[in-house]
Amino acid sequence: MGLYDKYFLAPFINCACGTKPILYQRKKVVPQCEGRVLEVGMGSALNLPYYDRDKVEFIWGLEPSEAMRDKAAPNIEKSDLDVKLIDLPGEEIPLEDDSVDTVLLTYTLCTIPDWHTALEQMRRVLKPGGKLIFTEHGEAPDAGVLKWQKRINPLWKKFAGGCNLHRPIPKLLTETGFDLKDLDAMYLPSTPKLFAYNYWGVAEIA
Repeated sequence: MGLYDKYFLAPFINCACGTKPILYQRKKVVPQCEGRVLEVGMGSALNLPYYDRDKVEFIWGLEPSEAMRDKAAPNIEKSDLDVKLIDLPGEEIPLEDDSVDTVLLTYTLCTIPDWHTALEQMRRVLKPGGKLIFTEHGEAPDAGVLKWQKRINPLWKKFAGGCNLHRPIPKLLTETGFDLKDLDAMYLPSTPKLFAYNYWGVAEIA
């Protein structure tokens, strides 16, 4: 684990992903999870307070960053949920086919280098009739905002651990065999527009 990851990147991501508007988005989507859940990009486990204990049986938390796993550990320890952390990226999901009832993505697709492979892996482990539940920031609909997202993205990726500002989230899902059953989008309040456009909803295997 590098010093940058431990002392700057992990605290920065934890802070950015824990702002009031972002936590409100988590509160919208996480309670929809049920059964055996795969949370891809668990980070510091900020979602744990929002799971519905009556609906969730077990959670696999996939998190490749050692620094973020270290931050997640105390949150998992004090939680009453059954959670297993897995130190692998989204492109390498070590679960059997059709073994997951819900896949949860919260501010994860922006960072996964090979998003196509990762989403195919999520599709592989999701049971028929299972759900992929997500809230993600991404491509803004306004040309002026999108222009600046593209302009600063190369520098931002280096600063923010590979985060991309302008990934077209619905398109990524449909291109990898998911059917969007529910989709909402808006600029989050109290957030700079370059980072504020959010997509959230539910997808199933097409």
